Amino acid sequence: MIVAWLGNLDHLKHWGMAATAVPALGEPMETALVLAVLGLLGAIAVLSSRTADRLGVPAVLILLVLGMVAGRQGLGGISFTDYHFAFRVGTLALILILFEGGFSTSVAQVRSVLLPASILATLGVAITAALVAVAAHLLGLTWTKSLLIGAVVSSTDTAAVFSVLRAGSLRLNTRISRTIEVESCLNDPMAVILTTMLIQAFSWHRPPAWMMLLQVPVQLVVGAGIGILIGLAGRFILRRMPLTTSALIPAFTVALALVSFGIATLAQGSGFLAVYLTGVFLDASSLPYRSALIRVHAALAWLGQIGMFLMLGLLVFPSQLWQVAWTGLAIALVLALIARPLAVALCLLPLRYSGKETVFIGWVGLRGAVPIILATFPVMAHLPGARHIFNIVFFLVVINTLVPGATIRRVTRWFKLGSEEKPAPDAVLEINSPRALAGDLASFLIEPSVAVCGATLREIEFPPAAAVMLIVRGEEFIAARGDTRLAPGDHVYVFFNRRDRGLIDLLFGRAEVGGTT
Repeated sequence: MIVAWLGNLDHLKHWGMAATAVPALGEPMETALVLAVLGLLGAIAVLSSRTADRLGVPAVLILLVLGMVAGRQGLGGISFTDYHFAFRVGTLALILILFEGGFSTSVAQVRSVLLPASILATLGVAITAALVAVAAHLLGLTWTKSLLIGAVVSSTDTAAVFSVLRAGSLRLNTRISRTIEVESCLNDPMAVILTTMLIQAFSWHRPPAWMMLLQVPVQLVVGAGIGILIGLAGRFILRRMPLTTSALIPAFTVALALVSFGIATLAQGSGFLAVYLTGVFLDASSLPYRSALIRVHAALAWLGQIGMFLMLGLLVFPSQLWQVAWTGLAIALVLALIARPLAVALCLLPLRYSGKETVFIGWVGLRGAVPIILATFPVMAHLPGARHIFNIVFFLVVINTLVPGATIRRVTRWFKLGSEEKPAPDAVLEINSPRALAGDLASFLIEPSVAVCGATLREIEFPPAAAVMLIVRGEEFIAARGDTRLAPGDHVYVFFNRRDRGLIDLLFGRAEVGGTT
């Protein structure tokens, strides 16, 4: 069914190499060569991620550029113009990215920022779209193109947001990062409805039915309800019906994500919101084999990002981007410096966000895959000037990865909005089980202020079911013996019963991020 949905593999006809580059290889050889080129570019993107993080360049930019390099006007010579297939693959990749984002987020974290994120995802998107449309018209574009560009770029992008905020060395204040992340998961319905409404109006040459805006709350409510129900059902099944092998657990969770998106979309709800909340309400902390599950879904999300942005880069002809460079640059700067910050300021004004937090959230209005995918809608609808709109949006996204994308880490330091959470330990000790266990294994960083610092293990009064399993000191593993003395900087792995969590935290402090299994 998935293969049929992706187009019965007919898209492979479009993936031949340019005739001048490799003549008459035959379709199987051409396909093999294309896959080899894409695999090589993907490997380059992965290997360059460390350098990109050090330079503060978002991975999105590298992937888009590599996609263009592989395209018909680049070194790879791949001719790919199937917008329908790009839309479908992009949707599948976004499902994997959103599910991983929800899977690594708790219900409490979502609830704490739901109100501001909802306002930003509706009113904020509408204000942004209007301001960008006016700016585009003032730059000489027709109202048709201006309104469509405003609608397409009005929402932030989940893939870009998660890529920047959850990757590399950036550690942002939890409240701010959750607000930005949840907003990016909620704002797609508004942008999609604005875009489709305008396309219908321009295709049928009649004013848009503004009653369609009522679909926004409907999509959010339906998508949220279905996502929560499927998440809770999946958690119940995994905790009470153990599978024959742990390798089937990630296959089951991916299936839940696909089912959640499909049912919510068919029910006129937001499929992307449903996928995100399915991941949230699965509650990774309560599932068996959770550490491995988190790693599997993180890998799938990155695989989705790499494939999606490389493919979107293939759709672009670099020679055409130069024709829209000045217009795209001007609209990108208006979006980053005026439209997004003003929309955020108006939306967060009644809420308890400080001036620094409001400015920062306004600055981090990252665009990526979603605007590019939405820009394929006018092309698929065969609207006049649709390709021009696509090129402007693509150029805008590229600029957006630099302003504000490449400046986020520096702005975080300026505003002192970094997270105070401890980094994850370099060495990770895990217990993996296909069944939920009563105990927990957590890593604690021994700081001078904690109660057990300087004490031997024999001197510590552990609960009956608790014990230290391993101590990591620098690059050395130390056996946990009675006369072993805990020193500042040690990473200590403690096994304990969940009912004793409060006492363990009192002795050792708060567990390290990523140190609980």
